Amino acid sequence: MQRVTQKDGESADLIGDNVEHMKQLFPEAFNENGVDFDVLRQLLGDESVLDEGEEKYGLNWHGKKKARQIALTPSMGTLLPCPEESVDWDTTQNLFIEGDNLEVLKLLQKSYANKVKLIYIDPPYNTGKEFVYPDNYRDNLDTYLKYTGQKGAEGLKLTSNTETGGRKHTNWLNMMYPRLKLAQQMLSNKGVILISIDDNEYVNLKKICDEIFGEENYRNTILTRRRVKSLNAQFAADGLYSLNVGFEYVLVYAKSRQFLMNALRMQKQNVPTKGSWNVFWSGADRPTMRYPLLDFRPQTGQWRWSQEKALVAVANYKKYRRDFSNSMSLNDYWRRTGEELKFIRRIKNGTGKNGGVQYWIPPSETALRTSNWTDIEVSQIRKDFDLPFENPKSVDLVVELIKLLNSDHCIVMDFFAGSSTTAHAVMKLNAIDGSNRSYISVQLPEITDEKSEAFKAGYSTIAEISKERIRRAAKKIQEENPEYNGDLGFKVFKLAQSSIRVWNPGRDNLEETLLSHQEHVLEGRTEQDLLYELLLKRGVDLTVPIETRQIVGKTVYSIGAGVLFACLCPAMDIDNVEPLAEGILAWRKELDPEADTHVFFRDSAFNNDNVAKTNMAAILEQNGITHVRSL
Repeated sequence: MQRVTQKDGESADLIGDNVEHMKQLFPEAFNENGVDFDVLRQLLGDESVLDEGEEKYGLNWHGKKKARQIALTPSMGTLLPCPEESVDWDTTQNLFIEGDNLEVLKLLQKSYANKVKLIYIDPPYNTGKEFVYPDNYRDNLDTYLKYTGQKGAEGLKLTSNTETGGRKHTNWLNMMYPRLKLAQQMLSNKGVILISIDDNEYVNLKKICDEIFGEENYRNTILTRRRVKSLNAQFAADGLYSLNVGFEYVLVYAKSRQFLMNALRMQKQNVPTKGSWNVFWSGADRPTMRYPLLDFRPQTGQWRWSQEKALVAVANYKKYRRDFSNSMSLNDYWRRTGEELKFIRRIKNGTGKNGGVQYWIPPSETALRTSNWTDIEVSQIRKDFDLPFENPKSVDLVVELIKLLNSDHCIVMDFFAGSSTTAHAVMKLNAIDGSNRSYISVQLPEITDEKSEAFKAGYSTIAEISKERIRRAAKKIQEENPEYNGDLGFKVFKLAQSSIRVWNPGRDNLEETLLSHQEHVLEGRTEQDLLYELLLKRGVDLTVPIETRQIVGKTVYSIGAGVLFACLCPAMDIDNVEPLAEGILAWRKELDPEADTHVFFRDSAFNNDNVAKTNMAAILEQNGITHVRSL
């Protein structure tokens, strides 16, 4: 029976994965000493691709190399399940994770990499009032455990990132860069990330997003309206140093060209009663869209529609002119025929690039959205719930952002959850359109000030307020939609030190370790803690259905229809071995006898009984289960 090793206790090895991908693409560039960069240059076909010069275009700052390393360093933490703080634990697909988002993103890589369709984050704007979490390249988890009081002395304090430190932008960039690197790994090829920001760090954020996601994947900067405070009124007579800021930004970056946005529409302020004519030509240069139409063919640019669609519109207008123009207007004809027909005409003596070719735009109460979203306020001044958080993001704004995604069954992530506006927006939109999007929210358990309203109301951390917001939002949605039976629950997990003291064959004596049968599980950790760490490190979705059975008085878990079994009871003797093994084999036969099954046991459960341990592995292996391991 094989023991879990150090590698099994880590999150995804991003560096190792990158090396393996390079080996698959360029095997000739690798030798026993590593990468042969001369060969790699030849394979790439252009020496300029590998720029070793000191002067290069891009954004650089002190600590950038370290920030990149932080993103690639695996985590040795785990996520502890908290059913008592959850809602609908057994059925919900939603996750709320309490912890440092850097460590959490690392831990989620194996289970959720390339699976998230939309990430929305509202990170600290770096105004000098918000904290910057003190990431540590070597022991970030250790720092977090001290901060939350799980390790060592009383928790560490977070401080504001002020200009007086001389590293205001540097600290913020070092905080954001590794998190965005990991976020990029989480997105699916059809995914998108949306980031709220203001003037303080907009320029720097765009530069690091260009680097991480690629300039070619920048799609838009959306403007949203900020409530304007009349701070300048008292100084207006003497002249102003600067104007009041009336808007904020949402940066939009896709994972790849495969992401396409929904065409959203917004309500017009002045609704027209009649249609209008506009030029059928546009400046985008597409030769394949320059076909003959009404005896004219443009030499540059393109027609707006395909030739097939345009010819139908021409025929529609000719029919109207021939049969109906004497008795009704084009507006009336369009309405009587179902408000679906399109029309194209050419005016007499038409000249220019368009040749006088026009298409008819019907009257509409809505218009296609542009990147100007100043009809939506960025913060929700009116609170839906009596909870002590300031300036929460507008639910309407986040709902509209989620609508950009052309998918009704997907994962939405927010790793700066704050007041849980994103979770609220996902549930609200699901109730509106009947979809089943799920969310993953991550929030640092930032300690509330003892003088704050939050602390006085009984909330010791921001994460506690976030969870209560979700509970109240779910209740409100259910009250407003009594027939709705969608997912309004969430599973709570908390970042902690790994439950397993992992054997490292590079440090420990092999013979002594195999014979010791020492307890490898941290004191106080439950079977459920071990089970979910197992799922996390095996790359299994944390909301996957888990079946349980009692076999000879031991709880056995089945995940993935026979792909993984686990019996994590603390004690087992020789009399249990054969009936327990036979019970697992029978269960596997019911589910999928051909499955590539993995079975896990607790190493210390065998209590120094080498015969019991060996017999268990032998029985299972003789019946086709070759992956038998112990924790």
